[in-house]
Amino acid sequence: MLYENVAAGIHLFEQANVNCYIVEDGDRFMLVDAGLPAMWRPMGAALRKLGHEPGAVAALVLTHAHFDHVGFAARLQQEFGVTIYVHPGDAYIAAHPYRYRHERNRLLYPVRYPACIPLLGRMALAGALNVRGVHNVAVLRAGEAADLPGRPVVIHTPGHTDGHCALHFPDRGAVITGDALVTLDPYTGFTGPHIVSAAATADTRTALASLSALAATGARTLLPGHGQPDGGGIAAAVDQALARGAS
Repeated sequence: MLYENVAAGIHLFEQANVNCYIVEDGDRFMLVDAGLPAMWRPMGAALRKLGHEPGAVAALVLTHAHFDHVGFAARLQQEFGVTIYVHPGDAYIAAHPYRYRHERNRLLYPVRYPACIPLLGRMALAGALNVRGVHNVAVLRAGEAADLPGRPVVIHTPGHTDGHCALHFPDRGAVITGDALVTLDPYTGFTGPHIVSAAATADTRTALASLSALAATGARTLLPGHGQPDGGGIAAAVDQALARGAS
């Protein structure tokens, strides 16, 4: 499903509670995250509705390289030669999207949090168990990325993964937080602003500490990797996440 203009010139399309974003900048545009393999066709449909073709994607930026964000990246690269940007801290995971650190055994979560079962089931049906890694990636570094559409400020927000990054668009009042701050956790079913559970987070203490960098943006709109956008201001969302803590 496509949600147009969740922030100025930023569009959300999602499937199985996994979010991807299209960022427009004049006649150029980029994708942020590649979701799951089954999102290939919705991605094409979303772009065409906005007047674009998949072959014209200027870049794909990965907020991080977990399987549910790498989804169709290899196909986009293979079929259209799109450059994929990822922080060096996540380059290994980009090539091996199932090999990543997490604090707690995720197999215990369906017992403790049964609300996660349908969420994870939908992800599996969308190809979560069949994601190809990407090896030939460009370096995404912290600071202003003037060569990328929308000129985002790249903010290194480690914790969920070592190389996790958020993208701040100061002139649009928005920050794409990836999984550094979400409004739905697929491993617990919790809603509202919080960090992703220890079932999929490498270091929850570091993840909580990284929230201060998000709060410092002062963005009005939070655009998460999972869950609905939040227009109540990033500072309030961070306060809620810190109060909730890790799960």
